[in-house]
Amino acid sequence: MSLSKEKKLELIKKYGKTDKDSGTAEVQVALLTERINNLTAHFEGHNKDHASRRGLMQMVGKRRRLLDYLAGKDIERYRSIIKELNIRK
Repeated sequence: MSLSKEKKLELIKKYGKTDKDSGTAEVQVALLTERINNLTAHFEGHNKDHASRRGLMQMVGKRRRLLDYLAGKDIERYRSIIKELNIRK
């Protein structure tokens, strides 16, 4: 369930400061969100895949910690990333 190289580069270009910027919190949140969405679709047909579900929960927790960091550091960047990715309903 990993991301393709093209999709990953596309997300880095969109949310990063440069084309090779994969370390900022926005890029990491975008990559985790894409992986979470892929795994969520996977569970519609494979509801007993508990090992992958554990990985999903770890990714959600990591994304939450990154978003908490971003909210404490710069609230405007936090608001823009959750708006662009439609994370909060």
